[in-house]
Amino acid sequence: MQTEKELNTSHLPSPLCVTHSVPFLIYKYQHLPVATSPHSTSNKQPISMPSMAKTNVLLSFSLFLVLFNGSLGLTADRSRQHQGQCQLDRLNALKPGNRIKSEAGETESWDPNHDQFQCAGVAVVRRTIEPNGLLLPSYSNAPQLVYIVQGRGMTGTLMPGCPETFQESQESQGQGSRRLQDQHQKVHRFREGDVIALPAGVAHWCYNDGKERVIAVTVLDMANSANQLDDMNPRNFYLAGNPQEEFQQVKGQPRQYRGEQRTGREPFRGHGQQQCNNIFCGMDTRFLAEAFNVSEQVARKLQSESDRRGNIVRVKGGLQTVMPPSLRQEEQEQGQRGEHRNGLEETMCTMRIRENIGDPSRADVFTPEAGRISTVNSHNLPILRYIQLSAERGVLYNEAMMMPHWNLNAHSIMYAIRGQAHVQVVDHSGRTVFDGEMREGQVLTVPQNFAVVKRSDQQSFEWVSFKTNDNAMISPLAGRTSALRAMPAEVLANAFRISVEDAKRIKFERQETTLTSHRSTRSGSWAEA
Repeated sequence: MQTEKELNTSHLPSPLCVTHSVPFLIYKYQHLPVATSPHSTSNKQPISMPSMAKTNVLLSFSLFLVLFNGSLGLTADRSRQHQGQCQLDRLNALKPGNRIKSEAGETESWDPNHDQFQCAGVAVVRRTIEPNGLLLPSYSNAPQLVYIVQGRGMTGTLMPGCPETFQESQESQGQGSRRLQDQHQKVHRFREGDVIALPAGVAHWCYNDGKERVIAVTVLDMANSANQLDDMNPRNFYLAGNPQEEFQQVKGQPRQYRGEQRTGREPFRGHGQQQCNNIFCGMDTRFLAEAFNVSEQVARKLQSESDRRGNIVRVKGGLQTVMPPSLRQEEQEQGQRGEHRNGLEETMCTMRIRENIGDPSRADVFTPEAGRISTVNSHNLPILRYIQLSAERGVLYNEAMMMPHWNLNAHSIMYAIRGQAHVQVVDHSGRTVFDGEMREGQVLTVPQNFAVVKRSDQQSFEWVSFKTNDNAMISPLAGRTSALRAMPAEVLANAFRISVEDAKRIKFERQETTLTSHRSTRSGSWAEA
């Protein structure tokens, strides 16, 4: 019987209990002398002030939590307003419905108004960046999780208030040079298989310095309570350029802020403003010139009114930034620091935003004949605790199956990376809401608690699933850790009206936990799911 190997699972939560450690600040208090006049003859002794010290501890701890969790709007709860929108009779594997060409790439988005995405409270976009292509800096009204399907490059997240730790050396400027020394916040290297976490409202940019196209799939968690702006309208606020709207809107319904009353009046476009689409467009050039202490001519460049390059532009001659010597050195340094990292020592300025789940050696679950699964959650990427998202990267070899299971505490948005597989999804009433092929480039939403099974046929299948919980968990329906195996045989016998011997076969015939192969099935045919 084929056995399954499980690797690197120390970071995974217990299937029975999930706890979150809370960082504590510990203060000492001591006896404080009473301030007295130098002319006083009173012989007062220092007095103990434990109550004041306790108050200071509480105030300091409260201030710490406010600064740590509130400064960037990184909240831990998802909105409940979308509950009740998962009454789905039919699911579909969807292709993107909107495509925008840019100078150095293209942006494809799925309609966020589709029932599946309304149910999960998410929006999905795929960006293709050509070599020497730069995705212009922008920020969004919702947390984002990005998976790098292909390519490598660099990205920067601009955390407000954090120091510019990457600085150009004096030697690099040359002797006698008077130009300003460049310095900026940390630049991160990424490669195929990386998951990148982006908090709501944090500006970021991306550049392809490789020789092949970068393909990145992004899920925006619109139902996250960090989104205080729109219910389900994803918005990208660009700091540069003149890009088009990336997501389709509901036909005939203009965007509306939460709590806003529609008046029918046209929005104010700003002083002498033409049609453009970055946040500097609506500002008076005189204000911009004063704010940046530059000429009005330079200030007008910020508004990019005549820029028709789109949101992905080509960098002539390559992008020059202050960077560590090599990606390998950076990974070695992260490996040396990351063995015992638990996230508590990471500040908002140094917190990691990237974790690779595409490397086969990184697998959490591995079956030699069936495939592998890797996960990233808040245990191995602590920033996910604050944006409430996680991801799963799976590979099914040919004629393999991922055991029937359900997602305990999250919706799952599955993107097919390569190959194809047969997928079935069943709702609470036993109806098959999806029964079909999942192919490369398609997206399928599996709502929370819906049962799902997927199997490959003559070719392998690779996918990434974005989960709407930072510690998403699944419960198998078959295999060594399944719900049925945990039940007494007598319960199964009476529930299914079968013999106790058949109940024991159902419990113990399948020894794998998550993945299995046709070649490991004794009968030579697929077990019925």
